[in-house]
Amino acid sequence: MQTIQFKQLSEQALFVQFGSIMNDQIQNQIQHAMNALLQQPFPGLIEIVPSYTNFCIYYDPFIVQKRLPYASTIAQQVQNYVTPLFSTEEQISAIKRRIIEIPVIYGGDYGPDLQEVADYNQLTTEEVIKRHTSRDYLVYMLGFAPGFPYLGGLDERIATPRRAIPRLEIAAGSVGIGGTQTGIYPFATPGGWQIIGRTMTALFSLQQQPPSLLQAGDRVRFIAVKEDSSC
Repeated sequence: MQTIQFKQLSEQALFVQFGSIMNDQIQNQIQHAMNALLQQPFPGLIEIVPSYTNFCIYYDPFIVQKRLPYASTIAQQVQNYVTPLFSTEEQISAIKRRIIEIPVIYGGDYGPDLQEVADYNQLTTEEVIKRHTSRDYLVYMLGFAPGFPYLGGLDERIATPRRAIPRLEIAAGSVGIGGTQTGIYPFATPGGWQIIGRTMTALFSLQQQPPSLLQAGDRVRFIAVKEDSSC
């Protein structure tokens, strides 16, 4: 297990670094630590924001100062509380992940860059679709727009640089490739990823709780469907 490093970001935030390389082991460690902290929150905890190899803990310093055992700084009070929660490899390996299937219509008007991705990698469009649907992707974090998942684990044979000129608007549900990652646009927004398909599955809704369909630590499995299917 990697050595965990702490760094005070501000009077209200503690940065927790679990490693320097994106991989499943680091992500498992992050998920275990987040779950443990959410199950045993300290007084004053506001939010935990995960990223590829770390997360940031936001808290109310006035509550922490009053309610947690004394230390030289408020950040140290938080660190002293959370450190024992981030424990063993056995617990980490026992983490169970959700697998969310996302039906996707590839190519045509729904995936205007599918041919470009195929040409760049010297593959057929069918081979790009086959490789994109051949594995499960880990949700490393959400960002850019509410509910936008950054998915790791893309087959390197279909990795493709972002577009030289981003589009001013990409349709909601568009599935894209940006370098070695793939993701889904929850809303119509500007964007520079290569668009290879689209899903009709809603990624974010304020009528749901939680609003985001996907959470960091989930796995996504893309399923190729036809346009007239009920996806």
